[in-house]
This record gives sequence, C-alpha cells and structure tokens, in this order.
Amino acid sequence: MKAMVINKPEQFGRVAVMMGGSAAEREVSLRSGAAVYEALKRKGVDAIAIDVTGSPIDALAGQQIDRVFNIIHGRGGEDGVLQGVLEVLGIPYTGSRVMASALTMDKLRTKLCWQGYGLITPKWHVLKDEADIDACIEKLGFPVIVKPAQEGSSIGMSKATNRSELQQALTVAAKYRCDVYAEAWVTGKEYTVAVLDGEALPVIRLETPNAFYDYEAKYQATTTQYHCPCGLSQDQEQFIKNLAETACQVVGVKGWGRVDVFIDDLGQYQLIEVNTVPGMTDHSLVPMAARQAGMDFDELVWRVLETSCG
Repeated sequence: MKAMVINKPEQFGRVAVMMGGSAAEREVSLRSGAAVYEALKRKGVDAIAIDVTGSPIDALAGQQIDRVFNIIHGRGGEDGVLQGVLEVLGIPYTGSRVMASALTMDKLRTKLCWQGYGLITPKWHVLKDEADIDACIEKLGFPVIVKPAQEGSSIGMSKATNRSELQQALTVAAKYRCDVYAEAWVTGKEYTVAVLDGEALPVIRLETPNAFYDYEAKYQATTTQYHCPCGLSQDQEQFIKNLAETACQVVGVKGWGRVDVFIDDLGQYQLIEVNTVPGMTDHSLVPMAARQAGMDFDELVWRVLETSCG
C-alpha cells in the first residue's frame, strides 16, 4: 500500500524526531537526526527533537506528539524495540514495523530468509568461538570478512586473510554481544539501492581505496567515491533495482530502506544486507540517490514522513 500524499505540514500534526540512542551508531544518528529535524522545520512541520539516551518510554513521557520520525540507527531504534513501544502507545512512525525491523537488524537471519526465497547472498559460517575457526577456513577459505550480526555502519567488521587475522577479527566482533559470522569475500563492484515507498531510487556504485567500505570510508574519508549514475546499463540498473525491491518485500521492509548489493567478477548479483533506518548525514547515500532522482533533501524527508501516514 502506497503512502498517503500530504499537502500541508499541519496534516502531520506534531512530529517527534527521535535520534541518538545508546547503540554504537549513536553519533551518526545524532547527525542524521539534526539534519532531519532542520529539514522538517524548513518545510513548516511542527517538529521536536528528542535525544534518546535511555528508555524510549522515558524519552516520550509527557510529550504530546502525533507521530515519530525514527532516525535512531542500530539496536534499540532499528531492531523493533522502539517500534514495539510506539505500537503499544498507538503512535504512527516512519519505517518498518516490529517484525521486519527485528529481522533485518540481524544480518544472519536476513540472509537465511533471502536464501530461502532463492535470492543469492555470499556464503557464510557462524563463529561461536575459536573452535569454529578450522571449519570456517575449510568452508570459506580466505579472504573473508568477519561481522557482528547486529551492528551497522560496518562497526566491528574486519577483513581476514589468514588464520591469525581471523582469530583477531573474531575477538573484535565478539565485543558487540551478538552472533558473529565470517562471510566469503566478494571480489567485484559494490552498489547500494535506496528504496522509498516500495520503489527503488537510482543506484549508487561505491568505490573506496580502503580494504572495504568501512566506518571511516562511510563517514570520515574524502577518498570514497560515489558514482551516481552508477555506470551500469539501463537493463542492469533496472535488474538491480528490482532485486532490491524484492529483497525488501521478502523480509517485510516498509516505508524506506537501503539494500547493499555486490556484482561479483562472474557477473552474479549478491545481496549483502538491508538497512531499515538509513543514514541521513552529509555523507549518506539515500539523499544522494534522491538528488539523482530530482528530489532535494527536504522533499526526501517529507516523503519519508509521509510513509508514516495511512
């Protein structure tokens, strides 16, 4: 079902921009939230900014609001917890519902769902402790990328090219108190596809001199290149857009999101993950794709907020 078209800012009522949170992506969320809040104010929306530092229930206590623009990245804001609170309180909000938020926050379970539907995602091996390392090496070989299953912004991720690096990568990822897995390294080109209200925006190709598109490449580096137009043929771009839309539908993503995809050296499309509360900073990808589609930042924020209506 498509979002309701809103013509006047007062139709939204009072909007709380919820940002911050206590996850590892807190600082990114605060930057995203400040940008969203300022955009809503410029559009005439009655918006308030709420920095969530503990319980979202406490953060909302005493507030008279009509809906929430959720821009809390990571656990506590992107994983169904905040969504559940808002459902119980009867407050409409942007983004995916409880189930899809919880599922997609867990990269492992997302991969299982995609695999079950017949979509391709890189091979992986769960690393519970060092006893799993030999089986991992036998299954995947090197190089691999090791990931905490429930972190975003590439936090806790490391590339490993030998056994010693794999052990170290496991140690780093295990600090984030969630499942850890090694994923087969994909050699090819990396793309990201923003999906807004069920429709994919122009595709972006990412290029970084770093080992991979890590936290530094995402938020700090000046060497990261973003290609939009992405350089694919019209048919290839349409294929990857359709793939991203399907990937979202399979796991129940609503409102907006961003799907990361590799096209490997054999030309195979491989799904990596989906983000249900994408970044909205000056380095972020969804605003970049929106610009290519002729949509400025303020209009994008309005369109995302519209998905909380109806």
